[in-house]
Amino acid sequence: MSFIQNPVQIITRKIVTPNQDLDIAYPVVVGMANQAVQHRINYQILALVHKVIVDQGYYREPRTTIQGWYEIKTNERGVLSLSIGNYAYTYMAAHGLTVIKSLTFDVQSGKNYELNELFKPGSDYVKVLSDMIRIQIKERDIPVLDDFQGIAPDQDYYIADKCLVIYFQLYDITPYVFGFPFFPICVYKIQDIIRENSPLDKMAINS
Repeated sequence: MSFIQNPVQIITRKIVTPNQDLDIAYPVVVGMANQAVQHRINYQILALVHKVIVDQGYYREPRTTIQGWYEIKTNERGVLSLSIGNYAYTYMAAHGLTVIKSLTFDVQSGKNYELNELFKPGSDYVKVLSDMIRIQIKERDIPVLDDFQGIAPDQDYYIADKCLVIYFQLYDITPYVFGFPFFPICVYKIQDIIRENSPLDKMAINS
C-alpha cells in the first residue's frame, strides 16, 4: 500500500515590534484547496506562537526580549509536523531560556494530534515509549538530574524521517548545559500500537 500526497505550501511571516524586543518568525500554510482546513491549521500555529510568548513572560516583564523561529520536520503523506522555538532573555538574567513546542497536523482535516491520539486505546504507550527512552539514556550516556520517571501522557513530540521524536524542555530531565534531550523512535518499532490512520500510521506505510 502506498500513500501519496503533495506537501503543503508554507511561507514565513514575522511578528516584529518597533524596538525589536520581539522578533518572531512563524510558518503560514497557503494555497490549500480547502480554505477552512487551511484556516484551522494556521489558527492553531499562531495560537501556539502567542502562547509561548505569554508563557515566557514577555508581557509580565517589559525588559524581556524574544527571538523566535520554526522548523518543518515533516511535510509529506498528508502530515505536517513542525516545531516553534523561542529564545527569551530578561535583562540582568544569568542567561536566556529557549522553549520548543511542536504541532503535528493531518492536513486533510486540519486536526492537531496530541501524543495519546497517535496510539491505540489501551496500548500503554506511555510505558512502551518510556522504556525505550530509558534504554537510550543509558546507551547514549545522557546525564539526568534524577532517575528518569518516564514521559508524560502529553509529552512534547514531533515526527521526522519515519521517527517519532520525543523530547523534553530544558531542565526537565537534564542539566541546562546538555541542551534539549531528543529521543528518536523508529515507527516500525512501535507499529503494533500505532492508531490506524493517525499521522504515525501514515509515516509507517511503505511506498
